[in-house]
Amino acid sequence: MTSVPTQGVGSALPTPPGRLGQAASREDLLDFLATLEEWLARTRGELDRLDEVAQRATDASAHSPDVVLAMALWQALRSRTDDILVEWDSGRADTAARERISTHIWGRLGSGALDVTLPEGARLVDALVGQLREQLAIDPSTVKLVARLRQVRAELVRCEDLARAMKDDEVTQRVEALAKRQARLLAEASRGADVTGPLGELEADVARAHRDLLVTTSRSGELRRDRERATELRDALAERRPVLLDLEARCRREIARPPRLAVPDPQRLGDPPQDRAGVDAYLARLDAAARAVDAAEHAYAAPLRERASLRYRLAQAQSNAQAHGRDASTTVQAGWQEASDAVTTTPCDVDLARALVAQYERLAAPLDLTGQYGARIGGAA
Repeated sequence: MTSVPTQGVGSALPTPPGRLGQAASREDLLDFLATLEEWLARTRGELDRLDEVAQRATDASAHSPDVVLAMALWQALRSRTDDILVEWDSGRADTAARERISTHIWGRLGSGALDVTLPEGARLVDALVGQLREQLAIDPSTVKLVARLRQVRAELVRCEDLARAMKDDEVTQRVEALAKRQARLLAEASRGADVTGPLGELEADVARAHRDLLVTTSRSGELRRDRERATELRDALAERRPVLLDLEARCRREIARPPRLAVPDPQRLGDPPQDRAGVDAYLARLDAAARAVDAAEHAYAAPLRERASLRYRLAQAQSNAQAHGRDASTTVQAGWQEASDAVTTTPCDVDLARALVAQYERLAAPLDLTGQYGARIGGAA
């Protein structure tokens, strides 16, 4: 495919393949559509930058018709390209579809100023871009300068939004100072001054400010989440405290020589601090309080659980003694009475009860007469 020279954007749109009523090959269409999409994106950016320069010109109204016409033509080309892409169907277009694509390419876009084919419309847009450049007395470097100024402004807007959300006077003043520098550069550029050097410095400072604001905002978000987590942990520990106090009271009432562990009150810590170091220290104290709560819960629950376990073991041993006739022995009965008194007495001496229950289990166990009977038989022999 050959290229048709154009002026303006700097890269001509290739001559489309096919003709009216004739289907182009898939390979030619693929190359053309890729180039067309690239041209559309590049040209739109060029038109946006020219429009911005034209609006700041002293005779802005004189350039408006050309800008509007170029924009209208570009939009018609964009719409026609979208129609072509529908027929193209990601390369699955058959012969009939490719004939319709040729019709879209070589047919008229509309009436009046749009009474042109797609290739003619592209050449007309390129011509209008070149004409606008000449009228505005700008070159590609000036257009790039405008794009850089726009980018700086866009980044400053993001900085302003972040600073507004932070509600920090110092940060707000820093962003306002950058905005004033940008306004001065824009005024100098409008007078035709060379602002390349100061613009580079401003770009670096704005990028650094934006990065710092993002980091600060991220850390602020982490701090807020940590404060919320600290509040949830404190409230969760506070909900456990009444139950643990009841457990402590029961243990002191039912167990002799109960543990002497304090039950911490998380509410005495108050609300989490606002600063990072304060929140970290607050979380550390909460962690210590949680460990203390767990230790107290285990200490007060353990003897109560063991007392219940000893009662169960005593009942099992008594059933075992009855099954083997051991409950008739006065020694076994005395052992049961001692163990029963130990586990039922309040407060309960767990150490004594443990020893007496173990003693009763040994007394209640069935007698092993196998060894004695064997010894007698051996002696008789």
